[in-house]
Amino acid sequence: MSALITHSVFHLNVLYIVTTLCFAPEWIGSFFQRPERTAQNRDRGSHLVLFGAIVAGMFAAFALAFGQPAASLGWHQALQFWCGIGLMLAGLGFRWYAIRVLGKFFTRDVATRPGQYVVETGPYRLVRHPSYSGGLLMLLGAGLAMTNWLSLLVLCAAMLIGYGYRVHVEEQALCRDLGEPYREYMQRTHRFVPHVW
Repeated sequence: MSALITHSVFHLNVLYIVTTLCFAPEWIGSFFQRPERTAQNRDRGSHLVLFGAIVAGMFAAFALAFGQPAASLGWHQALQFWCGIGLMLAGLGFRWYAIRVLGKFFTRDVATRPGQYVVETGPYRLVRHPSYSGGLLMLLGAGLAMTNWLSLLVLCAAMLIGYGYRVHVEEQALCRDLGEPYREYMQRTHRFVPHVW
């Protein structure tokens, strides 16, 4: 049995549309949104690493879904597909909610600005990086929707590499620039999943 998206044009088009909805604003924003001039850029290439890992992971995942039919997940493919689409949309909504709560402190590059403080409202009460949690959900959902375990594995590896480096850089920058309040906040919260991870 092959992956659902390889033999159903409808499901493939749904995945293309939802993938575009989830990731196109991110890619466009990467080119046009820059930190303000007074901000301290601490990115150390993390935005490029994250962007590259996600793009490479998505291309590889699609290639594997079409090129490795033996790795297809045959159990209730339609259910897996729609659960994946649901996770992608939930991740998108959660990501944008987290960005809205962060407000003026949100940047695409790792940067801090004068007067910045630790935000602990909304999803930030429970996790330090809820916008990344949303991104992880989107990628996990995309892998599931491809109904191919190799595609899912490649996307999981891509997100661990990309977000792993990004969070390492970001937390170092926030500890340096926000100091003890951020270090105390790190002691009270997990990175992506409340009480777990």
